[in-house]
Amino acid sequence: MTLYDIVRPIFFKLPPEIAHGAGKEILRMSGSNRLIGNKIRSYYQFEHPMLEIKCMDMEFSNPIGIAAGFDKNGEVTRSIIDIGFGFAEIGTVTPEAQIGESKPRLFRLPIDEGMINRLAFNGEGADVVKERMALLRDVSAPISVNIGKMNHSGPEEAIKDYVDVFEKLYEFPDYFVVNVSCPNTPDVYDESSPEHLSEIFGALQERNRESKPIAVKIGPDYNSKEKIDSLSKSIEVAEDFGISGIVATNTTTDHSGLSSKDGDEWGGVSGRPLEKKATETVERLYGLTDLPIIGVGGVDSAETAYRKIQHGASLVQVYTGFVYKGPSLARQIKTGLVELLERDGYSNIEEAIGVECKEL
Repeated sequence: MTLYDIVRPIFFKLPPEIAHGAGKEILRMSGSNRLIGNKIRSYYQFEHPMLEIKCMDMEFSNPIGIAAGFDKNGEVTRSIIDIGFGFAEIGTVTPEAQIGESKPRLFRLPIDEGMINRLAFNGEGADVVKERMALLRDVSAPISVNIGKMNHSGPEEAIKDYVDVFEKLYEFPDYFVVNVSCPNTPDVYDESSPEHLSEIFGALQERNRESKPIAVKIGPDYNSKEKIDSLSKSIEVAEDFGISGIVATNTTTDHSGLSSKDGDEWGGVSGRPLEKKATETVERLYGLTDLPIIGVGGVDSAETAYRKIQHGASLVQVYTGFVYKGPSLARQIKTGLVELLERDGYSNIEEAIGVECKEL
């Protein structure tokens, strides 16, 4: 039993957004004190050469990262790395601050070990994030920025939004992630259509003066031949424009099978209910492209992380699992991964990528 197992019932008595804010405040305070930060690192860090991996021309000490949504405004990035994550994704960041949907808009699904959110890109905006990132120095892991559009923006305005955030924050992250798959923003047009992606990627690469890696985040809901065909075309577009990787997946609109009392609230479902669908999407992508895949969705243990990797993910990210398992999760996953790799006779995590993929 960890300390978080003891305090989690207290956190879970609070509304989810308040509990999230309290948790971030604890991380922020720990990261602002060097002595405490050193203690935290000595307790949570676990590194092993079997977990080292090169991806998108960057070196990762381990393949476990924190997904977009946890550190929307770049407030606790250093602390996330201190507790053992191999990389962190800030955002989604929009050009200006916006409040998103009205509250309540975040719901725990304790029976399902999942969450529903309909936050809709709430955040403090690119200028505030820029100020925080300017103060980030000597972070010992890759940091990315997930960029999005204003909720009211149409297709042409959206291009300007992506470019605005990209240019304002360009000097700071190691790579960018373009978010075109959030199910909670107004559904005015198809953000992930191949045609729209061509415009986005073209505009960003035109301004990508240092050739920083750019990844694209996609959704998991490919339940028809038409959608699968569109996905294939979108991947072709990504390859044509020199996109460096794919983040798979965002939350799902599929609420079937949920048992928790708030399961019928509208919004994107994350956590354990998403795990199977997200892993299937990773596998489908692995069969479509040689681009590296960052697997997200239902990762809450070494076993679920390993499953994503064996089905095609080079890196994995957690969010909802972090809510349920607490700050020791990264260490638990890493130690467990080393045991699984040794069990299966691999000398490095890269050897396990895609070994369970079947022909689609």
